[in-house]
Amino acid sequence: MMRHLPNSNREMTTRPQWLAFGFLCALSIAAGWHSLTQTLALALHEDAYTHILLILPLSLALVYLHLATAQTNSCQTDSHEANSQRTISQSTIVSGIAVLAVSGLLIGLGRWGQATMPAGVPLALTMAALVVWWIGSVLLCFGVDVFRALLFPVCFLFLLVPLPGAMLNEVVSGLQHQSAFAARILFRVIDVPATQDGIMLSIPGLDIEVAPECSSIRSSMMLLVVTLVLAHLFLRSWWCKGVLIVAAIPLSIAKNGLRIFTIGELGTRVDPGFLDGRLHHHGGIIFFGIAVIAISAVLLLLRLIEFPLCERPRAT
Repeated sequence: MMRHLPNSNREMTTRPQWLAFGFLCALSIAAGWHSLTQTLALALHEDAYTHILLILPLSLALVYLHLATAQTNSCQTDSHEANSQRTISQSTIVSGIAVLAVSGLLIGLGRWGQATMPAGVPLALTMAALVVWWIGSVLLCFGVDVFRALLFPVCFLFLLVPLPGAMLNEVVSGLQHQSAFAARILFRVIDVPATQDGIMLSIPGLDIEVAPECSSIRSSMMLLVVTLVLAHLFLRSWWCKGVLIVAAIPLSIAKNGLRIFTIGELGTRVDPGFLDGRLHHHGGIIFFGIAVIAISAVLLLLRLIEFPLCERPRAT
């Protein structure tokens, strides 16, 4: 009959792994300190990168949630099984070292290409290299099983990588055009004549330019982050998660179109002060909240669809 080892012995078996992981993380932070501070500066001063401030705390919270759940479940397993799960195979060690090597190559590309690459690309490569290094560290120190269990919170860290300027401009331009289109549709729904020329929207008595500052890139990225976390926490199947994440894109465009439509209607029918008032400059949180409510409704619908499918008895 198997005996349960004391908790102190269980902790001893994982302490070297945690020490090794801590050393590798400290090494990566020291090597990438300049890139980390650059990314933090972008997140603090540029609207398009504000979401980066949320990524590390959310990832750590998800890891903690998993570890707390795993610790509770471990009380129901014997020590032999727990120790066997901690054993790291030689192939896993080789895979972890290979991932660390890929990280080194990315760092080299980022540093050697600073003079020739477009602006922002070297920083993106270096930050991606840091995330790859952390992924390799998890794989090397804790093994495949732990890596699979932490796949989402670890890969979620790729959102720390700031988009290069050229790529960001394309995203912002797309949001500008699609937001103008969504607002035009809303105006036509209430029989307000509206024409669109690129990012210019014209209604009787008002011409609206959807400037880059009005693209709602910040709230769109925030909505994507929230959607990813909600999908991970509350949905099981990959297809349901994919549907929810994809739904965040049109909802993000729709909420910005609704904002343009609302300000345009209030400015032409109620008070011209709305065109440059608080709702224009600080009302984004209201429409972001509407989008979160909408994505929550989609999530609820997917849960109602998903759970009966998950609980359906298997064919014998």
